[in-house]
Amino acid sequence: MTTERIIRAIAGTVILGSIALSHFVHPNWIWLTVFAGANLLQSAFTGFCLPEIVLKKYGIGQKGGPSCRV
Repeated sequence: MTTERIIRAIAGTVILGSIALSHFVHPNWIWLTVFAGANLLQSAFTGFCLPEIVLKKYGIGQKGGPSCRV
């Protein structure tokens, strides 16, 4: 699995998880979705992606495609 696909899976999990938490636990969990969306947007312009750095540090995934660009 490439790094790009792993990051997409992480982003999707965070978004779906925060929506579920905001529905079942407390509405303020929606801010986690806002944070994830803002992070994806800034990485599209700057190329900086913290999850990519962490994955590379631990040797997870392969190089492939632009980083964090969903």
